[in-house]
Amino acid sequence: MKNITHLRPCTRLSALGIPGLMLLCGPALAHHPMGGRTPSNFLEGMLSGLGHPIIGIDHFAFLVAVGLLAMGQAHRLLIPAAFVLMTVVGTLAHVAGIDLASVEATVAVSVLLAGGLLLADRRHHAGLIGLLAAAAGLFHGYAYGESIVGAESTPLFAYLAGFSLIQYCVAVTVTWCGERFLRSASAALAGKLTRTAGVAICAVGAVYLGLALYAA
Repeated sequence: MKNITHLRPCTRLSALGIPGLMLLCGPALAHHPMGGRTPSNFLEGMLSGLGHPIIGIDHFAFLVAVGLLAMGQAHRLLIPAAFVLMTVVGTLAHVAGIDLASVEATVAVSVLLAGGLLLADRRHHAGLIGLLAAAAGLFHGYAYGESIVGAESTPLFAYLAGFSLIQYCVAVTVTWCGERFLRSASAALAGKLTRTAGVAICAVGAVYLGLALYAA
């Protein structure tokens, strides 16, 4: 790899971060803290729920994107709430045996779309962001459901509570931290950082889409 110490900070972050994210996207990340075993009690369900959206880099990237896209919106707290609510619906749909097609590919496309909105580097209508978050949440939640199918009601409830809590906290924290940073940053720097985040998130989406298409 060429020496990148001379690059600007944002460019340096992209050069280092994007390949690192791609390496993390490998199959070693099983999206499940229990190592594939179905949670059998409240604690296991809670730990699995807390871990799944973080271990799954595609899910985590989308959460970061939602948090960044919600910045400056009047209803900034409702946008991640819409996503979280629909992840619960998606998981329950999976548990109920309802089939959704091309789930992993759709999750990856949602990450790409969110990254693309960040790359556009302009204020988007809250309704558009909320619609994307809600639609994506159904498929992200359906993917989460794979880890809890067959579990009893207690670990299922804990799992739903765990991933709902961690997802909302991550997205809202990103929004809060981003807004605080932007208050002291110049418009040019803010734009560069937003576009850098968009590039990184698009890279994650592209890698996962490639994996999903390869596995199809």
